[in-house]
Amino acid sequence: MFSFLLSFVASALLTLLVIKEARLHGPALDADFLGVQKVHVHHVARIGGLSIFLSVALSSVISLWRVPAMTYWLLALLGCSFFAFVGGIVEDYTGKVSAGRRLVLTMIAAAMGYFLLDARVDRLDWLFSSWMLPYMWLTLPLTVLAVAGIANAVNIIDGFNGLASVVVICMLLSLGYVALQVNDMFVLIAALMVAGATAGFLIWNYPVGMIFLGDGGAYFIGFMLGELALLLVMRNPQVSTWYAALLLIYPTFETLFSVYRRMFVRGKSPAMPDGIHLHSLIFRRIVQWAVGRKEARALIRRNSMTSPYLWLFSLMAVIPATIFWRHTWILMLSCILFIVSYVWIYVRIVRFKAPRWMIRHKKT
Repeated sequence: MFSFLLSFVASALLTLLVIKEARLHGPALDADFLGVQKVHVHHVARIGGLSIFLSVALSSVISLWRVPAMTYWLLALLGCSFFAFVGGIVEDYTGKVSAGRRLVLTMIAAAMGYFLLDARVDRLDWLFSSWMLPYMWLTLPLTVLAVAGIANAVNIIDGFNGLASVVVICMLLSLGYVALQVNDMFVLIAALMVAGATAGFLIWNYPVGMIFLGDGGAYFIGFMLGELALLLVMRNPQVSTWYAALLLIYPTFETLFSVYRRMFVRGKSPAMPDGIHLHSLIFRRIVQWAVGRKEARALIRRNSMTSPYLWLFSLMAVIPATIFWRHTWILMLSCILFIVSYVWIYVRIVRFKAPRWMIRHKKT
């Protein structure tokens, strides 16, 4: 817990410094209130990822002093993650780094992890056997797409105060728990460091949203999440590969479903932003019934009240993944149930027939 607490305190203090010191975020204020995915009504710094990255770096240095045996692994992981982080943080400051370039940088980070950390997709578990993937021409592109895809997926779900942060924290704590069960101390410490840093940022991001995660923060914690999940599963054969699939299924399926919806349903580019993600629909068609539509105060309340719906929804995958991390057949079945539940809820909301448990009526 030392790694978690150290990262938490460092991140909380550094995030407060970023909020208070206007010179640190002057060029990075989010003042676009009209975008299809914008739900805030005041200027907000969007470089929360800076404090998270610096906190993880500080915690890593101290961890190296306490556990010298992990020096290479932590430095290599931090070095790889920097490439995923830098594209996002530069975009936060300048607004001139395209989504394609950010994705390429994250793919470079994943490729570096492949060679420096041996983080690679080299097996796939099935009910009674495992398929080994021995060829680099197959494992390298699979690894790059998987890790970069998770990083991009976390950026996509980062639509409301606290949404991506809490989802990632829960997933990292699950990784830490399973790493403890299989005695993988590197993954355990790294997961707790990132979870602590994200939690330190969260206290200033939720519920009011005094600072945003930004692209730098989303790509950084997303990359770390994907890389650590891959390392845990591939370094420990007793952990089913379907554990990682179920653990990460919410942001992953949200991204895949968005690509399908934009390309095949609407006939548009998959990179074009829109306002009909699941979290956006919950915000517009469910939470507004309890709060209201137009007033700035109501908008802030709707923002903060949307995230808990998705936190609970993501736990439908995180909890069974954490409990049944070695049981492939249960994990596979849980993946199917999650996908069916996602599509059912999405269709119901689109048709204005949201499940009763999701509707919160106005107080009279």
